[in-house]
Amino acid sequence: MAKRDCRSSGFAAGFSRHYFVWWSSLVYLLALIQFLVLVNSSAATSGPVINVTKHISFTHFSLDDPRVLSDVKLLGSAKFSMEKSVIQIPDESEAFDLRHQAGRAIYSSPVRLLDPYTHTPASFQTTFSFQFSNSSNVDGDGPSHGGSGLTFIIVPDEFTVGRPGPWLGMLNDACQEDYKAVGVEFDTRQNPEFGDPNDNHVGINLASIVSTKAIDASHFGVFLNDGSVHRAWITYDGPRRWMDIYLGSDGHPSKPVFSGSLDLSPHLNEYMFIGFSASTGNKTQIHNVLSWNFSATSQAFLRFPSEETCESKITLRKSEAAQSQTTQKRSNKEPSSSFFIFIGVAVLALATMIGFIFCSRRGRNDNSKLTAIPEKTQRPRPPNKPRRFTLTEISSATRAFSETEMLGSDARGVYYRGKLSNGCQVAIKRLSAEFLNSQQGLDRRRLLKEIGAMSRVRHPNLVPIRGWCNDNREMMIVYDFYANGSLDKWLFGAGVLPWTRRFKVINDVAEALSFLHSKQLAHKNMKTSSVFLDVSFRAVLGDFGMVLSATDSRRFESAISQTADVFEFGIFVLEVVSGRGRLDPEVEQEERDLVDFAWRMHVKDEKVKVVDGRMGSLVNLEQAIRALDIGLLCTLNESKGRPKMEEVVEFLSMDKQIPELPACRPVSLFPYNSATGLCTGYSCGPFK
Repeated sequence: MAKRDCRSSGFAAGFSRHYFVWWSSLVYLLALIQFLVLVNSSAATSGPVINVTKHISFTHFSLDDPRVLSDVKLLGSAKFSMEKSVIQIPDESEAFDLRHQAGRAIYSSPVRLLDPYTHTPASFQTTFSFQFSNSSNVDGDGPSHGGSGLTFIIVPDEFTVGRPGPWLGMLNDACQEDYKAVGVEFDTRQNPEFGDPNDNHVGINLASIVSTKAIDASHFGVFLNDGSVHRAWITYDGPRRWMDIYLGSDGHPSKPVFSGSLDLSPHLNEYMFIGFSASTGNKTQIHNVLSWNFSATSQAFLRFPSEETCESKITLRKSEAAQSQTTQKRSNKEPSSSFFIFIGVAVLALATMIGFIFCSRRGRNDNSKLTAIPEKTQRPRPPNKPRRFTLTEISSATRAFSETEMLGSDARGVYYRGKLSNGCQVAIKRLSAEFLNSQQGLDRRRLLKEIGAMSRVRHPNLVPIRGWCNDNREMMIVYDFYANGSLDKWLFGAGVLPWTRRFKVINDVAEALSFLHSKQLAHKNMKTSSVFLDVSFRAVLGDFGMVLSATDSRRFESAISQTADVFEFGIFVLEVVSGRGRLDPEVEQEERDLVDFAWRMHVKDEKVKVVDGRMGSLVNLEQAIRALDIGLLCTLNESKGRPKMEEVVEFLSMDKQIPELPACRPVSLFPYNSATGLCTGYSCGPFK
């Protein structure tokens, strides 16, 4: 900075015999600095080479294996089949229309696939078995069957769902234009606009749905949609930039379907997520992944701390003796480059002194020393690990908490839509000052522990926590953003949500709560506004109740909160089936209390009146009445038969018979309120 000021003074004073000398010194200095940067950058990667390895193995996808739920994240219409122990995209058990569905199954942790310093891709091997079949739930004749195919994907995040139809669930342009992705597709649908050779081909996709390479699988005796189990072997040599793909049904084939040079480095970040995606269009097809093995090896240079990153990038006016001493210390550690660094520092000091002398002769007084501090860079981190955000990051993402980005609010705070620096959208809950100053919000350390505990819980029907922000004045929680919004807007707003989607929502939420309770956790804020819908209308439970009770016993608090979750889930089911809120001011007084109204209809054996009439004749009344019975069962006293969420899941799946409800409603209900741990409102009052 001082040198620029001197040069400006030289121009202002005009050319002189001193200017030529100063300009020559500056040019020489810049050339020397550039040389030193090259020397030190090469030294930065001069440490020993180490191998970073990753191994993944799933012989099946049975839910009996705890690794399946913790290590595989399902997005969109992907689901585990308990009957077949496979990943299914879309879910065969769903009764609604399976057309235009898309889903992903992603390994939940990122894998290092690129050395950012040498831009060398990792070497990896993966093999997986898959099968395409028709759904038993799809009505119609043969031509309605068929689908788009399955893709092995390498993508930069684990929360983006690709587009359905011919996009194979691989790409989604809603996040960012330079979305890096690599895919090997096994396509059973011909799309001439994408250059597909036929409806039975293997394609290699590099950040585009148009395949870089497309191979006719028929030439190798493989027909992807013949209903048989196929196995693929994909091997990639990173240093050589070479890929081999084998495809067969019985044993390892002798001839690859593809073998050739392929540079993946422009389409990779250091950390990427791996998995599978699939989709359906106008035709339906179930894509099953039966087993999967993956291993990767990447090279990295062990980097040691360097004084250059801390000192020589800061331009200070130092004495030649101090600089010589520093250089001598470094020369003892790095004899190969110390001589060049010593010469550079000496010339830098000399040129700086000459510049100040010429500037002082032109009458310029420099009374301050300017220090250029290098911008602090953060070490790379896995993209899915929840982290602490700064207030500046959150403010920038929400455009300074603009009202146009506001999504809604409740008693605890305000929701904002945000866009992170990587282009992806998030939902940010800004806890209100009233809540933070209340008895429940004063213990911030406990709040952060609860946020941390919930951020480590992973389930397809739970909203992932991306991170949090905590400073002296603010506390915020960062969630994934769901464009379809919360369930209450679909139930109580314009339009009518069909019964098949409502029943799917009830099942999804029940599984989420059952999983939380199995981990000795509780949600504490179960309501329709806490349930969000993704692009395929899969329900995900979020907006956890970060609320503290007065008791010091965590076990007691957890048990109480779980029973409250069950009670609140019962009311949630009644709301979903009836399409109205728990306390609806727009209906007659005798029907305003939904729980009271549902119990009276049960006593009269007229529960059909509780079902939302706007759904018309398309509703499955038998299924709806069964859901109502489960909802009422959850509102019983704990001592009178209130079930656990594990039992509720079995009731909903028809695996277990529902206990008979009492002929008359109980004398009183006395559950704990999920928001405060205390009994309040109509949910505690005796029936009349």
